[in-house]
Amino acid sequence: MTHPPTIVIDDTTLRDGEQSAGVAFNDAERVAIARGLDELGVPELEVGIPSMGDEECDSIRMLAGLGLNARLLVWSRMRTDDLKSCAHLGVDMVDLSIPVSDQQITRKLGRTREWVLECIRRHVAEARELGLEVGVGGEDASRADVDFLARVMETAQQAGARRFRFADTVGILEPFTVLERLRRLRATSDLEIEMHAHDDLGLATANSLAAALGGATHVNTTVNGIGERAGNAALEEVVLGLRQLHGIDTGVDLRRFQTLSHLVETATGHPIHWQKSLVGEGVFTHEAGIHVDGLLKDPANYQGVDPAELGREHRLVLGKHSGSSAVIQAYARLGITLGRAEATLLLSRIRSAASRTKRAPTERELALWYQELDSLAAAPISTAHHALT
Repeated sequence: MTHPPTIVIDDTTLRDGEQSAGVAFNDAERVAIARGLDELGVPELEVGIPSMGDEECDSIRMLAGLGLNARLLVWSRMRTDDLKSCAHLGVDMVDLSIPVSDQQITRKLGRTREWVLECIRRHVAEARELGLEVGVGGEDASRADVDFLARVMETAQQAGARRFRFADTVGILEPFTVLERLRRLRATSDLEIEMHAHDDLGLATANSLAAALGGATHVNTTVNGIGERAGNAALEEVVLGLRQLHGIDTGVDLRRFQTLSHLVETATGHPIHWQKSLVGEGVFTHEAGIHVDGLLKDPANYQGVDPAELGREHRLVLGKHSGSSAVIQAYARLGITLGRAEATLLLSRIRSAASRTKRAPTERELALWYQELDSLAAAPISTAHHALT
């Protein structure tokens, strides 16, 4: 029997997530986010960039002093001066990042592939001497030659690294390519492999799932998918996608995720889109009559994701596309039992009001319209219909 792979979530909300333009978490927010992630059972947190200075280092030490269950990681360029700032912070691991594509090796660094390999040999050894476990971050790995990536991983492992981060830095990959490349790399190395996906083409989650199937052991995520440009793979999407689609349980419990999601939304100052998958206000909100009728009969009729997985529930609202079943259900919540004929009369009023106001009716409005039915009860149906509209 084939067992699903074990995938470790390494959440980078406090590092790459904070690199979203205009975002800067204060210490209280960083503590609250770290604790929130830890309470969900996220096993690894990437918590900052020590080379940014004393304030960042103090913040990292503060997080390290919280006694979290999660392992803590920091990010560093592959430079001796940067690496020294990573010592004595109380963290477990450092991601030493270096470009691995010819595009960035030549056009960003002005160097050669051999220079990159020599840097890996030297700086991984330095990090190990500081007592840190090491992951080598392959910046722009998605545009790198796969055979060269295999050499990078071999060199990293020989120098003492335990992990290689495959970074789709500019978000250009799609799942079929990710699956093929990760399989090739897995066949050449027994290093841990971490997928770091960006969402420029809207494929970060899909690419992360493909990486898991291709042999990745770790996946980077952020809460709500925040991050540079279009963001990173969303924690909630990756965790639920792995479990629901592939039977891979990461050990992360999302039932209290909504609180953390709102916290990060507030801390970033960037509102979540109403229809953002899993966490948007509208994603479990239903108006269309055929959907509401089906949900009332059996949620499985129109439920691809159980909102309870995220501590949420379906919300039925009335509007232009509602049907009489939804009207009956809405009034039942107010303690009012409607007959089908009454529901039909009220539905006309609801649709008209929704078209005019661009919103669902309030409970007060629903109660008022029901009271008006008494005065219309003796009127012909056509007259009552006209009055209600």
